[in-house]
Amino acid sequence: MIKAIVNVYLKAGVLDSQGKAVHHALDSLGFNSVEDVRVGKQIVLQLNETDREKAMSDAKKMCEELLANTVIEDYNIELV
Repeated sequence: MIKAIVNVYLKAGVLDSQGKAVHHALDSLGFNSVEDVRVGKQIVLQLNETDREKAMSDAKKMCEELLANTVIEDYNIELV
């Protein structure tokens, strides 16, 4: 079995309203050294697969078809 960890995040230049809200909250709590905050999501997939190339290919296809909105989001995949 292979675990695929998928991180999905907004592309540079796309307004991140959640990130702005978190940044404001951190600033209110006195964490003034934070320059910027971007909020994303992490999806952990347990794949019933032993071939790492096939697992990566399947995970990429999942991202392109469902897990990420590739118009406004980027993603990266780590196999562990």
